[in-house]
Amino acid sequence: MDLEISPIQQEIRADLDILASDKSLSHRVCMFSLFADSTCRVKHFLRAEDTQRSLTIAQNLGLKAKFEKNGDLLLTPPKKGLQTPNDILYCGNSGTSMRLFTGLLAGANLYAVLCGDIYLHARPMGRILKPLRSIGANITSRIIKTKDGVKEVAPLCVIPSKNKLQGFTYHSQIASAQVKSALILAALQGSEKSIFSECELSRDHTENMLYALQKNPYLQQKDDKLHITPFGAFDMKNKPLKAFDISIPNDPSSAFFFAVLACIMPETSITLRRVMMNKTRIEAFKILEKMGAKIRYENERNDFEKIADITISSTELKAVDITENIAWLIDEIPALSIACSVAKGTSRIRNAAELRVKESDRISVVAQGLKSFGIQCVEYDDGFDIIGGTLQKGVVDSKGDHRIAMSFAIAACMCGGKILDTECIQTSFPNFLDLLSYFAKIQ
Repeated sequence: MDLEISPIQQEIRADLDILASDKSLSHRVCMFSLFADSTCRVKHFLRAEDTQRSLTIAQNLGLKAKFEKNGDLLLTPPKKGLQTPNDILYCGNSGTSMRLFTGLLAGANLYAVLCGDIYLHARPMGRILKPLRSIGANITSRIIKTKDGVKEVAPLCVIPSKNKLQGFTYHSQIASAQVKSALILAALQGSEKSIFSECELSRDHTENMLYALQKNPYLQQKDDKLHITPFGAFDMKNKPLKAFDISIPNDPSSAFFFAVLACIMPETSITLRRVMMNKTRIEAFKILEKMGAKIRYENERNDFEKIADITISSTELKAVDITENIAWLIDEIPALSIACSVAKGTSRIRNAAELRVKESDRISVVAQGLKSFGIQCVEYDDGFDIIGGTLQKGVVDSKGDHRIAMSFAIAACMCGGKILDTECIQTSFPNFLDLLSYFAKIQ
């Protein structure tokens, strides 16, 4: 589905509460409820395509799920432990589902086949397969040739081994929450203690949830290293985690699109309610502040994660260098590029080669999109330079990447434009276009 968006002509005053619930937490409640000691209650579960994939996969492993009339989701763990799935586990476009469940299934020593859509089947899986195999996991993959050699991609097949996974001491050279979480989920079901470290802190929702739910010290942090003790070391067998009652906050990565809209549109102020404030998730808001954005954080409180209401008002932006904490920005850089496109001066984004292996090659697609919208952009292997200017009506192909589609939809609010292949927005932010249509004309 392609969409034509007309420029917004009026000032915006908005108070947005019904945004997209946090995707990272929604994925993880599906996984951790499998090990809970009784039924869990989840308020504001994100009912998007990606998170539905994780929920369906968990159901194939024995989880019972029921949505009540008020929208709450009840998750009841399997009584006799995880069961071998009797069907292929379809992950759609969700890299989180595929990578985390691969680790979980390898640890559980269950036979399973995981596949996805054409975009997910192009994404690299070797980054989780190599460390998992090194500790005894038996996982096969599809091999494809690239200009840089060969890479392992989905479908993946997890094959039971004779023994439980070994312990490990592993240092990840890439800051990836998916790699970290896959190894944690595997190690928790292994035979020996393990130690995990990474080059820089990646998003830490898996650790935070485990700290809150664990009955025994399965996970401990010492000297920037995660020490993982298997569930079985405490004779907990299938019920090692406490049941939980969680209200999932709004996703800061999704809310950020409207933060950028507030910054670039004249005479605009937007309040975003119940936004998660985890430090690994709000770096993009901090970058906007460095660019001169007017942002207020109010009504801070805690519920598994820190939460606040955020108000952003339009202002003239200045260019910025973005070279640090890239792991905390990997999902927001496409939207940040729109803010940079109207900022005074040249913005530099570096150390972001990881963008090339997301849902699309985000460096290339963002650069092409900005040029179509009249903005000068110089592409590098690990980022780009964006010369601030005036957005002009353009056309961009999202390449099936939800964050590209939504970022350029925000740009089109300034100048008009056409976004190709927008069905992908359903993977993370199902009501994005409904919210945007309050302000902009969409055809």
